[in-house]
Amino acid sequence: MNWITNFVRPRFKGLMQRGTTSTPDNLWRKCPGCAEMIFHRDLLIAQNVCPQCGHHMRIGAAERLAALLDGDPDILANPPVPQDPLRFRDDKRYMDRLRDARTKTGQEDALVAARGTIDGLPVMLAVQAFDFMGGSLGLATAEALLNAMRTAVAEKLPFVLVVSSGGARMQEGVLSLMQLPRTTVGVDLLREAHLPYIVVLTDPTTGGVSASYAMLGDVQIAEPGALIGFSGLRVIEQTIRERLPEGFQRAEYLLDHGMIDMIVHRHHLKNVLSRILHLMLKKPAPPPQPPAVVNGYPSDQPSAIAYNPSA
Repeated sequence: MNWITNFVRPRFKGLMQRGTTSTPDNLWRKCPGCAEMIFHRDLLIAQNVCPQCGHHMRIGAAERLAALLDGDPDILANPPVPQDPLRFRDDKRYMDRLRDARTKTGQEDALVAARGTIDGLPVMLAVQAFDFMGGSLGLATAEALLNAMRTAVAEKLPFVLVVSSGGARMQEGVLSLMQLPRTTVGVDLLREAHLPYIVVLTDPTTGGVSASYAMLGDVQIAEPGALIGFSGLRVIEQTIRERLPEGFQRAEYLLDHGMIDMIVHRHHLKNVLSRILHLMLKKPAPPPQPPAVVNGYPSDQPSAIAYNPSA
């Protein structure tokens, strides 16, 4: 505490701001990949992909549904489940965390499922987004996923899951872990009905979610640079006492080692999903449409779609 910091700087700052209007602090966003500042409207048009380096930033469920489906989605209602079965509290009550997440995202829980069409083909699309409590898997998330899978089986719809999650929800303890085998039963229902189950892994997909239904797709797709794995990098290194390779647990590393089938740029994802679904369902595929982006982007970006050469 001194005279300069307590008096001179506040007075100088006040003189500089006097007579000016306040500017929103969310008009520009810094890219985590290249540190470039991007105007929020340009970022919105580019689906939260950096125009400079192609870094894929996280987006919510509403943006995913709008980008992948042809028109307005038919959102499925989430089945009712116990809200706080363990009456969990750490530094904050679990119910308060749920209330804050619902206010922030406008969603009931981490997973949103909807009927819709991709290039005219009816599908069931589920999005598990990271912005709702880290996309964690709890009773409500699992029940919403199972309800969507059962509905897809009843209506004979292929199932597409776009997932981003930190794993099981710690506030529900062992009850959240019990949802891992339950969700795999839903995957079995789709396979018994001979319906395609396609998984799109986005940044990050970790924990129990990556050890269950997120890695059981008929086709495994990932976005560029997505973090995909079970345990954290430091935990693995401390356990095996070895230095892990560069890029370990990133989508490109998993593609090279046969863990996923392809890496697809976000702007091309709808076209790729359409071609895969039409092929698996033996439907005539429509001609591919160019991505709706500004300035021809991402046609000048390398490796927009990368396939596993061993597949």
